[in-house]
Amino acid sequence: MEEQDYLQFEAYLTGDLSQDDLLVFNERLQSDAQFKKAFEVYKDMSAHLEHEIMNEQEISDFKANLDVISNKHFNTTENSDNTIETSQKSSFYKYAMAASVVILLGFFIFNQFGKPKYEDYNTFDPISLTVRSSEDANFSTAEQSFNAQNYEDAIKAFNTILENDFSNLEIQLYKSMALVETDQFQEADMLLNKLTNGNTAYRNKAKWILALSYLKQDKTAASIKVLQTIPEDAEDYTSAQDLLDKLD
Repeated sequence: MEEQDYLQFEAYLTGDLSQDDLLVFNERLQSDAQFKKAFEVYKDMSAHLEHEIMNEQEISDFKANLDVISNKHFNTTENSDNTIETSQKSSFYKYAMAASVVILLGFFIFNQFGKPKYEDYNTFDPISLTVRSSEDANFSTAEQSFNAQNYEDAIKAFNTILENDFSNLEIQLYKSMALVETDQFQEADMLLNKLTNGNTAYRNKAKWILALSYLKQDKTAASIKVLQTIPEDAEDYTSAQDLLDKLD
C-alpha cells in the first residue's frame, strides 16, 4: 500500500474526508479487494488502540507523531519538481511514510497488548455461601451480589457478616476480591497480606489475588515477588506461572 492510502484510512476514520473524497474512497473499497483488506486491518488496529490505550497522553503523542510524519512528507512533495531526482525522493518518502505508520502502530500494540492486564486473569469462580448459612440472609445477598459482579453490594453484605464473625477467613478472602475489583486497594491488600501470612486453606488463593491486586496497580515488581511464592500444588499455580512468564 502507498502512504496516501494510510493517510486516507486515518482521514476516513476521523471524518476528515471531503464529500468527493469520501465517494471515491467508498468506490475503491468496493472495487479494490487489496485496498479494502488493508483498510480493515488498519481500522481494527486503530479500534484496538483507542480501546486499550487508556493514557490520553499516549494517544496524543501517537497522533502527533503521525501528523509530524505526514506534514514532513507533504512539505517535501509540494516543494519538489518533476525531475528524476525528485521522483526518487518521492518514492523514498512514500515507503518511509508507510513504514512509519506500521512501526508506530506496532510500537503501541507491542507495549499495550504485550503487557498482561488484570482483566486477563480475574475470572473468578462463582462463590457458594447459602448452603452452609441458609438462615442468614446476608450470606445469600453476598453470594448473589458477588456472582452478579455487583461488588459494592457484596462488600456491604460481607461487612455485615464480618461484624458478627470477623474471624471468618473465607468471607475476608471474598471481600478482598471485591475490594480489588472496585479499586479499594489499601483495605484489600491489608486483608490479603494477613491471609497470606497465615497457615490456612486460603493462603495460596490470597497470594494469587494479592498478585493480581499489584498487577492492577501497575506494581509489577511486587506482583512478581508474590507470584514466586505460590507453590506447585496451589490451585492457581498454572495461571501464576503464566502471568510470571509475561511479567519477567
